[in-house]
Amino acid sequence: MEHIKLGNVTITRVWEYFGSVEMAPSTFFPESSKEVWDDGAPWLSPHFLDSKTRTVNSAIQTWVLRSGGKTILVDTGVGNHKERPYAPVWSRLETDFLGNLARAGVAPEDVDIVVNTHLHIDHVGWNTYLDGRNWVPTFPNATYLMPRDDFDFWNPENGHKPLLGRGNQNVFEDSVAPVHEAGQALLWETSHRIDADLRLDAAPGHTPGSSVLTLSSGTDRAVFVGDLLHNPVQILEPDANSCFCEDPAGARATRRRILGRAADDNALVIPAHLGGHGAAEVVRDGDRFAIKGWGPFDPYTEQG
Repeated sequence: MEHIKLGNVTITRVWEYFGSVEMAPSTFFPESSKEVWDDGAPWLSPHFLDSKTRTVNSAIQTWVLRSGGKTILVDTGVGNHKERPYAPVWSRLETDFLGNLARAGVAPEDVDIVVNTHLHIDHVGWNTYLDGRNWVPTFPNATYLMPRDDFDFWNPENGHKPLLGRGNQNVFEDSVAPVHEAGQALLWETSHRIDADLRLDAAPGHTPGSSVLTLSSGTDRAVFVGDLLHNPVQILEPDANSCFCEDPAGARATRRRILGRAADDNALVIPAHLGGHGAAEVVRDGDRFAIKGWGPFDPYTEQG
């Protein structure tokens, strides 16, 4: 497995899936220009674009942080055996994610904190596993940090009408509620300090409770941005939302704010789904941004 160290924090990348999400760029990013995909095709493929099918490639991965003597997971992917009628690419998966986590030196009982940057289908799946007929927390000793705004928004009892209708169907019931019912969820608002080097902050737009995790340790900086970015095209065209953004104007404003801060602080930007080298350094480029360099992780070499 891959490890890097930023200040006092060790970061390990653990993957669940890499490959096409079976969506064309114009569907996934309807506000992006055709030119940015055409001009970028030589470097977007194969890590971010499938050149044969012209569909978007994406990674489903968890970031393992070892900080302050604790083991912390940032997002938990899709999960196994989950019924996802409106997202067939993620339905009833059977991946070796827990095996990959074990190869990174982490058993479920070792995990102290789980960070769900937001409560979408592909960020909470391994919060739970199927034990007989019941969904139970995968990480029995962990506190799960969930944004309260997302918890309330996705809770079916509150009757909110998400942008995508039923696209997140069953997710709250099988991957969020069981953790809350087990007493392992901490619902935070606005900001939450994990330790001296790690802080969660609200970053709404993609979902009402979307958040970013900032690492600031010594002279090193990084920001785990969840789904603020799905693809590096959104660095070049920061106003290009994904089709999954609940508040399009809010998502654009938050993306610009966080990218601007990362550029000014020389912080490594680490999205949830970036394939390739997993992260990017960004600089300002007029009213947009540019990629100064890629992260230090090795690209994935296989799909599925």
